[in-house]
Amino acid sequence: MGCSSLPLFTKEGVGCKFAPFKNSNGEWRKIDFLECVEEPEVVKLPSYQKLLNLPPAEKMPIVAVYNFADKTGQRKRQDNVASFSTAVTQGATEMLIDALKTAGKGKWFRVVERNGIDHLVRERQIILSTRKKHETEDSPKANIQPLLFAGMIIEGGIIGYDTNIETGGKGARYLGIGITRQYRRDSVVISLRAVSTLTGEVLLNVQSRKTILSVGGGMDVFKFIDMDTKLIELEDGVSENESVTYATRTAIEAAVLEMVYQGNDRGFWKIEGRTPSSEYDREEGNNA
Repeated sequence: MGCSSLPLFTKEGVGCKFAPFKNSNGEWRKIDFLECVEEPEVVKLPSYQKLLNLPPAEKMPIVAVYNFADKTGQRKRQDNVASFSTAVTQGATEMLIDALKTAGKGKWFRVVERNGIDHLVRERQIILSTRKKHETEDSPKANIQPLLFAGMIIEGGIIGYDTNIETGGKGARYLGIGITRQYRRDSVVISLRAVSTLTGEVLLNVQSRKTILSVGGGMDVFKFIDMDTKLIELEDGVSENESVTYATRTAIEAAVLEMVYQGNDRGFWKIEGRTPSSEYDREEGNNA
């Protein structure tokens, strides 16, 4: 029997976690959730906290994100199988928008919708046509507010996903009893740039890199007993792989954070209560 995200009905008094439930007959029963079911969580990585703790901007710039695509062309690795699944997430645009809105508790960037602009324009047309249809001489015409235009466009994408950049491990065996431990290191690279909508000039450009670590360990027993007439063989092991999606998100958040600092240093905007600092000072502050 495998783990399931659906609750199971159990007898009253059995299990550790209960929740009331009313069945089709209107009777209250209790359900017990399987131990392997994990509760949903809001992920707040260290890079997320750094963005969240940024001082607010003195004047919030208006930015637009059209697309932040996967440009690696990498596919998931599967032995003896032709996989068509991509190695990295295809939702990087949403991650970038989330990072921009997270900065300074939402008091840094004003992000305008461009990824779903077709839906937005269509809905505005519905609003205009509906208001025009119900317009009368007694009621003044209600105009819809114009769309905001962005001073900068945030471009870029996921430009690299390298696997097996570092592998290794160690092990030992004695009298048929062995133990092993292995690791592998991958990496994902993000490129982020801010482009002026008035001149087309690339104002800011940042690249960030995040490693992805996979660790596995195991033990085995291969031994003859009872005067070498019986064989005992045991195996056990577990592996843990760092999430590629979380690593991509961390790299995007780190790139947005660096872009904020870079823009402050070059005078494109100003962080409230902060003077322009060098890259070395920022690294020292992050390490502290």
